[in-house]
Amino acid sequence: MNKPLRVLYFGSYSYANPRNAVLIKGLEKNGVTILECNDRSRSFVVKYIKLFFKYLKFIGKFDVMLVGFSGQEMMPLARILTRKPIVFDVFTSHYMGYILDRKYFSPQSLRAKYYGFIDRMSCRLADIVLLDTQAHINYFVKEFDVPLRKFRKIWLGADSDVYYPIEQAPRADGDFSRIVFWGNFIPLQGVETIIKAAKILENKNVTFYMIGKGQTLPACEQLSNTLGLKNVQFLGWVGHDDLRDYISSADICLGAFSGSIKADITIQNKIFESLAMHKALITAETTANQELLTDGENCLLCKPRDPESLADKISLLLRDQDLKKKIADNGYRLFKEKLTEKKLGGELVQILEELT
Repeated sequence: MNKPLRVLYFGSYSYANPRNAVLIKGLEKNGVTILECNDRSRSFVVKYIKLFFKYLKFIGKFDVMLVGFSGQEMMPLARILTRKPIVFDVFTSHYMGYILDRKYFSPQSLRAKYYGFIDRMSCRLADIVLLDTQAHINYFVKEFDVPLRKFRKIWLGADSDVYYPIEQAPRADGDFSRIVFWGNFIPLQGVETIIKAAKILENKNVTFYMIGKGQTLPACEQLSNTLGLKNVQFLGWVGHDDLRDYISSADICLGAFSGSIKADITIQNKIFESLAMHKALITAETTANQELLTDGENCLLCKPRDPESLADKISLLLRDQDLKKKIADNGYRLFKEKLTEKKLGGELVQILEELT
């Protein structure tokens, strides 16, 4: 029998991020031995020092190092510490997230130049770089001039210990329909498109539950107030159990709608979580979504930044229960066939074995 693959997970990654939780569970479900060298100190100097000394006990005990998300700043230390193969789960670009999407700094600023440099340099230091979609890979190749041969695609998936189908009691006749959105209120989500769609549907028997906080929340609340909406509830952050309850009670789950470059080339957590919970999903028609999803089969796709298109898709599912069931059934089937931790972990094992 071959010796189990030994992977040293390295960096300042957090299990609270679904990307890390899914990949670690997936590797374990495929018989991989996971060793962890992790430090989440706030100071980078302290973090580097602690990681250096923690690493010493793992020398000679692993086959491949995997630098977890978020790890751009961890890659220089990782490369100094080992000559073993390094797989880097970059998962997302600092430059694209902070500069292009959230617009925290000007593209001409020193911070923007730093983010572009650390994105490029960290990928070049790795032997293999993981991203979630081919569209995302194409962006990195073009924007940061990293060779295409370095990249491998691993879907995001969802934590099946948290997100799974839950049987719901039958609804009373005349009960209102529930539309649920959850996530960070950041530009890529396009929450203002949802608010405007809610205005179009304000005379329907439907309530929109908006779960989460973030950069655009004040503007979205103001927009809702300006439009005089009574069918939108902003709930803030909720715990995993409460979130699962809201999703399980939803008639329709919503994805992201902004049409920004980040929205176009990535697939958000909530999309995988909706599929995992056997829910009918509506999200924007994007390059990345069309790599995984099929309109009318396992989701409905609407035009980005188009409240009328979103409202039309919501109305379609509310009046066509057979279509809603078909989309939910096929979405869940897609999740079970391609997106479980075991499946994604198996694909990652094949990638790791390229280096051993």
